[in-house]
Formats: sequence, structure tokens, C-alpha cells
Amino acid sequence: MKSSYDLIVIGGGAAGLSAAQYGARANLDTLLVEEMAPGGQALLIDGLENYPGLPEPVNGYDFAERLRSQAEGFGAQFLTASVSSLRKEGKAFLVTTTEGELTAPAVILATGSKHRHLGAPGEERLSGRGVSYCATCDGPFFKGKRIFVAGGGDAACDEAQFLAKLTDKVTMVHRKDRFRAQRSLAERVLKNPSIKVGFNTVIAEIKGEKKVEAVVLEDTVTGARTEVGADAVFVFVGSIPQTGLAGEAAKDEAGFILTDDHMATSIPGLYAAGDVRATPFRQIVTACSDGAVAAHSAAQYIDELRGEGYR
Repeated sequence: MKSSYDLIVIGGGAAGLSAAQYGARANLDTLLVEEMAPGGQALLIDGLENYPGLPEPVNGYDFAERLRSQAEGFGAQFLTASVSSLRKEGKAFLVTTTEGELTAPAVILATGSKHRHLGAPGEERLSGRGVSYCATCDGPFFKGKRIFVAGGGDAACDEAQFLAKLTDKVTMVHRKDRFRAQRSLAERVLKNPSIKVGFNTVIAEIKGEKKVEAVVLEDTVTGARTEVGADAVFVFVGSIPQTGLAGEAAKDEAGFILTDDHMATSIPGLYAAGDVRATPFRQIVTACSDGAVAAHSAAQYIDELRGEGYR
């Protein structure tokens, strides 16, 4: 494997795959580095139904595979490896991976985010024993069981509806008095007879010896607590950006990378796309858009470095 490229994309979710496609289409020698299977959080989606041009729901894995195949068809290369460090040396970036060191004048960070945890007693101890962060992964283990879903955003509503196909004992709790999810998603949850919704409620504790047996619910208004039997708890309460490689790049108060409209960070030649960057709306369609813009901007940046910029 060679070590020098025009553009290196770190992260293989929707943003990264889109960036790899557009980078390759711009005739850049493009490498995408991903430590797991390409697809990112799209792999967890049972039915992607709101992507423009795809009127029929598509499985997240199939969608991700199409993105990967398309990028590869345009000439993008892929490397399965973990990235341990990223630093700029002169006009190039040095990317250290488990498969060796790589260099490129431009890098796109598409490292995404990871699920935020509740922080409730019992959550970590019972993770994998009834506590989960992926409904499509673990939901089938709890058919007909008592399931609690924590969260009020798009992901929580999507996952609750998936779980409601497996059992009519789904209880969704949200700390606010209404969902923050898109209205259409929220309305479906509220109209679903298999889902009971508890607003102004949080899961204060998860109980059980070897598996989840009960949850302690707390009313955020009165502070009153109630213990209720449960078999599983699915947590969808936001995400934590994976910015360990971003170095001194500017970030917002929540830790997301700040970019301009060109997806450029405060470090010349370094771009960010998808869930890792500060943005008011996080969807697969916006991640793909971010990736395309970042790759286009990176191509212009490289042309300028080489004295080939359009005047």
C-alpha cells in the first residue's frame, strides 16, 4: 500500500462515503480510512424512509453499501485501519494508522459521534444485559417484553416505532414536555397504540442482578419516583462528537467542530463533515451534503497549493 494521497477521508459513515465519492470524481487520489465496516450509524437503520429520491424505505446496510460501491466505482480507495493521530507538518498532514503512516495535503474528518449515555446507576453494569443503544441490533431479543425507550429526538422516535413492531409494551420517556423530533415522527409515536409516552420523565436508575428487571422513573416536575418492571432499556439521548483527531481546530461549547460554509475548519486543509461538526440538523441527507461540499472545497484548496487555482 502506498503512503501518499491527495485527499484522506477519516470515517466511513454517510459523510465520509459521500466525501470519498466526490473527491474521486474531482480526480483526486482519494483514500477513505475506516476502522469498521463502512456505513457508520446508517448501518443501524431498519428502514431509511426520508432520503430524497428513495420513496420506498431502504435498509441502512443496503444504502451504505450503495454509497461504498459508488465511491469505489469513481476510484476511491479504502483502508480498514484505526487512526491514532493526525498532525500537520508543513503543507501536508501526517495520518498515523494501525497500518502505517499516510500523508495528504487535505484531510476530511468524518468521524461522527457516539451515543451519549444516561449516566443512571445500573446503566453501565447492565449494558448488554438489557441496556442497549441500538434497537435494530438488540430489539429482536425482547419480542413481547417490557421495553423502555429514553429520548425525544428523531432517533428515539424511529427506534421506538421499530421496537413497537416487536412488542406492544413499549414505554417512551422524555425529560421535556414534548418531543424535539420532527413533527411527523413525533405524531406517529403518539398515535401508535403499542407505545405509551411519559413526558417530564427520566430513568433515574436501572435495576437488576444479571439482567434488567426494573427501572426507577423520576418526574422532572415533582421529583416523585416510581419503580416499574422492565426487561430492556434502549437509550437515545443524543451523541458525543468524536473529535480526538481534531487537535486545535475550533469547537463549540458542546465539543462539535466549527466549520464555515465550505466545511473548512480553523486549520487550513482540514475539513469536517457530518455528525462531528457543529450543525443545526443531523440527518443522513445533510451528512452526504457535508461530505460533497468538503470534498469540493478540498479539491479547490489543493489546486491553490499547486498553483492551479481558477482565476
